[in-house]
Amino acid sequence: MNQNRPEFSGMTVGVMIRDVVDGHQVFNADFIRRYGGSVVGCQIAGAMVDVERVKDYSHRLITGGIDLSVFVTATGARRMLNQAFATVNRSRVVDSLQDITTVAANDAVRNVLRDLGIEPTISVQRMASWRDVLSAIDQFFLAKSRGESRIGAALGLANLRVGLEESRHVHSLSAGFEARGCEVIRVPVFKLPGQQMTIDDKLEPFFASLEHGEIDAVLFSSPEAVAAFSHKAKRIKSAHWTNQILLEKVVIAVGNDTAEILRDQELPVDVVVISPNESESDDGVAARIETSQKQKRHSRMQMSSPASSSNDSSAPWFDSQFMRACRGETTDVTPIWMLRQAGRYMAEYREVRAKIGFLELCANPQLCSEVMCTAVERLGVDAAIIFSDLLPILVPMGCELEFTKGDGPKIHNPIREAADVDRIQPLETNEPLSFVMETVRQTRADLPDDLPLIGFAGSPFTLASYMIEGGASRNFALTKAFMYSDPGAWQQLMQHLTHSISLYLNGQVQAGAQCVQLFDSWAGCLSFEDYRQFAFPHVRQIIASLPAGVPVINFATGNPALLPLLADTPANVIGIDWRTRLDDAWQTVGFEKSVQGNLDPTVLLTNPAEIRRQAKIVLDQAAGRPGHIFNLGHGILPQTPVDNAIALVDAVHELSSK
Repeated sequence: MNQNRPEFSGMTVGVMIRDVVDGHQVFNADFIRRYGGSVVGCQIAGAMVDVERVKDYSHRLITGGIDLSVFVTATGARRMLNQAFATVNRSRVVDSLQDITTVAANDAVRNVLRDLGIEPTISVQRMASWRDVLSAIDQFFLAKSRGESRIGAALGLANLRVGLEESRHVHSLSAGFEARGCEVIRVPVFKLPGQQMTIDDKLEPFFASLEHGEIDAVLFSSPEAVAAFSHKAKRIKSAHWTNQILLEKVVIAVGNDTAEILRDQELPVDVVVISPNESESDDGVAARIETSQKQKRHSRMQMSSPASSSNDSSAPWFDSQFMRACRGETTDVTPIWMLRQAGRYMAEYREVRAKIGFLELCANPQLCSEVMCTAVERLGVDAAIIFSDLLPILVPMGCELEFTKGDGPKIHNPIREAADVDRIQPLETNEPLSFVMETVRQTRADLPDDLPLIGFAGSPFTLASYMIEGGASRNFALTKAFMYSDPGAWQQLMQHLTHSISLYLNGQVQAGAQCVQLFDSWAGCLSFEDYRQFAFPHVRQIIASLPAGVPVINFATGNPALLPLLADTPANVIGIDWRTRLDDAWQTVGFEKSVQGNLDPTVLLTNPAEIRRQAKIVLDQAAGRPGHIFNLGHGILPQTPVDNAIALVDAVHELSSK
């Protein structure tokens, strides 16, 4: 944090605000002006709870006209039910809900329902999409029908009347229920005022200012402001445009409800302000906004220079087997490269390492290029990846990193409490990591022109785990305890990492990488819901920050249940580890995505015949579908014979040849 008073000098904030929200004056434009910023205001009447639709739902509910009620967002459930209580006697609403099947789409919704006196029948703890809600309901009614339950045995799902809180997936949920023979009663939480043209007229110049770069930050004062903004955005722009334009701005949400609605709309959130909030001074809030402003400004400067475009169809590597597979196009053979394909299993690498420490090697672009190019030539793989490590990015951020013989990486000043996060400095430029950028340039120059080069970075959760644990861990107890006990400090740390990783990967693309991979080596320790809440939004933000046309491989190991979330990003390719079948995984992530994987690395410790047999199993599961990149489910093990690695490459090329 800055010790001096923060300033928003030169910062223009677009403020979408109502005069009064929930009975009190909210954080507003005057705050921005006090710290030297200028304001582009958009005073809107705001969206309102759709009283008539909630009233209809309430009367249906108490008269037996609803059999199943689904609540998707915490904010929506709270507002919908509070309006129902104002329409009908509260106890009648609660009693009626207790008599039917109620569904909470995540833990936050479940907690809201409990606070209002309703214990949900079904709590979906692993929601990534509307499919998870339907799956949980299907399983519930299947179990009930076997037990001859009142609803399950008599009706199953057919003919049920479903009250559905509207959300971003409402159309898919509605279609899913209707396919099961249900009648769906949709209950929108918000509606816009009747004078829609007036609202549109006010938002037109606001959107024009956003598009022309005249606004540096956007402040959303309430969920209603988000609803009005999103409604207008959908009318005049695509969802992708809206997300991309806001990624360039500092997005400020007043209140957790506002932040939740923004995230539910798949829009970024940089700063959450709790108003009124006695625990944080105005200077503290302003300092967080100032930090985000600097980060976004540096990102814009870094990303404005010409990039190595993966859309350059004249480039020698553009039609390589690897790049075609990334784009989901047909290939002559299945392309293959391997994680850690330049490493301790090779004598050439061990010879280099005998003369130089690991961090010193990573800081020597010429040696890094030599190590990788040697491996690529020996193995005959279809892509190279820069030789580096996940952790050097942490050094300029304030971590004291050392690689110790036998013990691996150690951070001597780990984060153990919220105050420690304040000493972490997000990257403002890639200059402290110029050796990595030079490694990209040197490796690109030394490789054959038609061989693609992959850059990479660790994901925020994995890097945060190293920072908190001080090294590797088996159960990540310190990381999880920090994450659970101080979500605010966790969010600050993750945002620092998100900004820095985005800058770092964009720098690698600028330096000549044709593709980048995001590694979440430790994500498998998280439950589905914890990953969705604490890690996933940051991964999605990083991937969205990368230039269009540059393929991104999103790879997390250890928990196949995370695959739907890994796929719910703009990433072109989803990495698959060996803990699930490739065909099952591909069906889970969707065939519109390419996949990478997924041979167990221990297979390379056997013999060429067994390696060929196991490779064929993976290829058979891929079934010749375009978009498969063969790889291991994790890195090559140090004791792997080099000849076995070569045998795998040869087998994949031979077995997949068309």
